Amino acid sequence: MAGTPLAKAEPPGDPTPIRSDDGKYVDKNGNPTYQIGKGGEVDWYTYSGFVRYSAECLRCHGPDGMGSSYGPALVESLKRLGYSDFFSTVAGGKQDVNAAQTLVMPALGGDRNVMCYVDSIYVYLRARADGALGRGRPAQHAPKPASYVKAENECMG
Repeated sequence: MAGTPLAKAEPPGDPTPIRSDDGKYVDKNGNPTYQIGKGGEVDWYTYSGFVRYSAECLRCHGPDGMGSSYGPALVESLKRLGYSDFFSTVAGGKQDVNAAQTLVMPALGGDRNVMCYVDSIYVYLRARADGALGRGRPAQHAPKPASYVKAENECMG
């Protein structure tokens, strides 16, 4: 679940998965990515990302990552924000203060409900940003991998 930043601070790049470790897909740079089948079935991490995003991020960043009056549209942010920057911002927070506005993203590094699922949240938002996944709950998803259950239990305690 919780990952460590693997890529340099750069745009996410090509989302094509090059390998899977028990249902967790990564791109050529080793960053978490999504897999969507021809029938629209999403991998478990993308589905879990939707669920976790909806529970933990929606209140500030709006439904489906589309933004709100409290937080920016993450669907737009992830077009230019790579995994390392995303992870760092979620864990460490961000503050952008100027004469016109004050924007604050709280540091969530100690919040297990977020950090145990940060890879899933990233994968879901990456699929949304790439236009590979529409709005709303994915209709079909792959089963939960055994390694996901194990990692979730270890991370959540």
